[in-house]
Amino acid sequence: MPRDDIPSLNSLGFAKPPSETRVVVAMSGGVDSSVVAAELAAEGYDVVGVTLQLYDHGAALAKKGACCAGRDIHDARRVAEEMGFPHYVLDYENTFQEAVIDEFADSYLAGATPVPCIRCNERVKFKDLLNTAKDLDADCMATGHYIQRKTGPQGAELHTAGDPNRDQSYFLFSTTQEQLDYLRFPLGHLTSKAETRALAAKHGLSVADKPDSQDICFVPNGNYAAVIEKLRPGAGEKGDIVDMNGTVLGTHNGVIHYTIGQRRGLGIGGLADPLYVVRLDPEARHVVVGPKEALSTRMVPLRQINWLGPEPLTSQPEWQIEVRIRSTRPPRAAILRPINETEAEVELLNAEEGVAPGQACVFYASESSRVLGGGWILRRA
Repeated sequence: MPRDDIPSLNSLGFAKPPSETRVVVAMSGGVDSSVVAAELAAEGYDVVGVTLQLYDHGAALAKKGACCAGRDIHDARRVAEEMGFPHYVLDYENTFQEAVIDEFADSYLAGATPVPCIRCNERVKFKDLLNTAKDLDADCMATGHYIQRKTGPQGAELHTAGDPNRDQSYFLFSTTQEQLDYLRFPLGHLTSKAETRALAAKHGLSVADKPDSQDICFVPNGNYAAVIEKLRPGAGEKGDIVDMNGTVLGTHNGVIHYTIGQRRGLGIGGLADPLYVVRLDPEARHVVVGPKEALSTRMVPLRQINWLGPEPLTSQPEWQIEVRIRSTRPPRAAILRPINETEAEVELLNAEEGVAPGQACVFYASESSRVLGGGWILRRA
């Protein structure tokens, strides 16, 4: 017979009342994380809000569309005051500079196209901030990300969001199993942003109508080349635009201004057929261009793999999965062939254009919403 004295699980999965469950909420100042904090506070949880100061706000105060600007810290603090829970601001500028911004600049200089939001989640939010949450004796840490954490037969699993248009699994593939055990994503099941804003309005939050952030938080107006040149003086060295045979077609003002697949802004006129950036060679300071078909790729080498599958990555020679090679593209059928625990090669069943070194390749189960991890795309030899 069931025992009446065994407590049922609360909404965060703990066998105790919400009032005895401490949860640190990572608050960016936007509507998503604000709603998470407000909902949990309304449910009676012991909520502690934490916002990270990631870079110099003096340069950011006048900037809109960023997730970490000074205005956002003010907004997060105001939500905490409105809902009556403590809020702290932690200075992570040095950590953010070393773990995210420096690599962002160096990756572009090496001819890659980095995704700093993934590194921020991996190295700052889900590492240092998560450890801070544990230091505060929190039972878990909650964020406003649109992704789902589900309990499977072997423990916590990562799944895509209920709203495919807002799914953030591409940016969270490097979440480790240990981190996933501790994290919670209360918005992941929602099917539209309208639901989130309705919850914000229900709680009377001042950020209910705040626009979504769009840019990389430390890149004003999306001008990443200007940021890189400021961080790495001389990064905009001129060089040649060459075709696939090495013939010089024009000049450029720095490899950092170009990405794989780019067609516009090449400054090459008088050609019968359009040309695209197919490769970047920073050592030679060459931007290599070619026809669209030269962008097609089926074999994608990967490293630094984070595996969240049901069995060890190397337990079988091939995995039939789906992969996403850019955040804006839908998953495609592929075969994953492990080399070791952290390296593999992906064969796309249908060739993709514009596969770029430095981007992520994220793995999905073929017939479910489960996220199986992912890796970082290497430059092809």
